[in-house]
Order: sequence, then structure tokens, then C-alpha cells
Amino acid sequence: MHRDFQGKGSDMAVIEVEDVRKRYGETVAVDGVSFTVEHGEIFGVLGRNGAGKTTTVEIIEGLRRPDSGSVRVLGLDPVRDRKALRNVLGVQLQEGTLPDKATVGELVRLYRSFYADGHDPHRLLADLGLDHKRDTFVDDLSGGQVQRLSIALALVGKPRVAVLDELTTGLDPRARRDTWELIEQVRSAGVTILLVTHFMDEAKHLCDRIAVFDGGRIAALDTPAGLVARTHGESDASLDEAFLAMTDDEEPRR
Repeated sequence: MHRDFQGKGSDMAVIEVEDVRKRYGETVAVDGVSFTVEHGEIFGVLGRNGAGKTTTVEIIEGLRRPDSGSVRVLGLDPVRDRKALRNVLGVQLQEGTLPDKATVGELVRLYRSFYADGHDPHRLLADLGLDHKRDTFVDDLSGGQVQRLSIALALVGKPRVAVLDELTTGLDPRARRDTWELIEQVRSAGVTILLVTHFMDEAKHLCDRIAVFDGGRIAALDTPAGLVARTHGESDASLDEAFLAMTDDEEPRR
């Protein structure tokens, strides 16, 4: 991937979450979550629906305000410094939020216009393998191409941090592998990635460290190999088996 693709600048800890709590009425969604994400990491957020991962990520993005605790992204408070945060944090849009009758080129140019400094739309589309789809409507793209477009929209403002959420859901095996390669290229270009996923193979393949969410808390935080070692020692157990041991005995999606 072209060197111009990289984000603006670098630090060590780019995300700092400390004792964050969030309730919805009587329901505790996030219960004292703390972690940091270092510069250049692909940091995985893993857990079932209702485990607290989505609320935590939305707090990091500034979409929700925590009841207590603190969050900093490159030193910025996501609520108080929301405008400044938009210039350093890229968020992947879900497929259903993209207008079907807009073209790839129109969307990337539109999103580029939101930033004082950003990528050249033509170069970015070429880097992401979408240059030949510049005049194609979203409705006519394959699943893998839609995901590449969502990544382009997250990256067009030259963010230093990108949040990618359930990026490969619904993709065929070849498209999933292609998307994994793209994520690794994005990280190699200097962008720190917070990756939300349900898929064990994806987390194992991509993530430097993984936070396993369960019941609103982090049940474990380690490298993929470290998570397996915590629960199964030196055995040949899989990340799936480690996940089950750290949460409950319901089978996770692969």
C-alpha cells in the first residue's frame, strides 16, 4: 500500500479506557472496563451480543457518554473533544447505512470534503483495489467491495486510529481473506486498529491482543496465544476453546 496512505503522526498509547461504567436503567452494560491500545496495534474486541463490547466502542467513538470512568483517544475526550476526535478517528460504516444509488467515487469525494486534510480519493481507491469501481453504484458492488468502500470512507480523512466493526460478516471465505490482507496493509501504513469481531479465526489471524468481553466486563486480555495458555496451558487447544472457558459453554460463531 502506498506510503501516502498512512495516518497523521504517531504516539504510544492511542486509546486509554479507565474504569468505564454504563447502565441502561437496571441493566449494567459496561461494568468497570479498563484497557489501553498501543500505537500500531490491531486490538481485538471479542464477545457475544450483550457482552458490553458495542457500548464500550460507542463510548470510545463519542456516541455515548459513560456514567463514570474516563476515555482518551490520542489525549482527546470523545465527548468534550468530539470535533477534534473526528480528525483522528475513522469509523467504519455498516453496509445498510450506505446509499444504494450513490457511486463509489461520489461517496469517497463527499467524505473527503469533510476534512481539511485527507487522502486523494483517486489514490485511495486505487490503494484499496476499487479504482475500477469508481463509477459503480453501491447497490451493484459485491459484499467484499462494499467492505472495501466502508474502509475507504473510514480512512479518507487520514485517521490515526480506525474502528472496524464486524468487518467480514456475510463474506465468502475468499473475500474474508482478502479483507484480512487489507486490514494488515492498513496497519502497516501506520494506522492503529480497534477490531470488533465475533469470529475466532479472524481474531487469531489479525489481532496482536484481544479483550474478551463477558457480562459487561473484560474476562481476559492477552495475545491470542496467551489466552489459550491461560485456560489450557501448553495444550493444542484452540482460541474457540479458550473463549468458551473464559465465558460460558455456548458455542461462539466462527
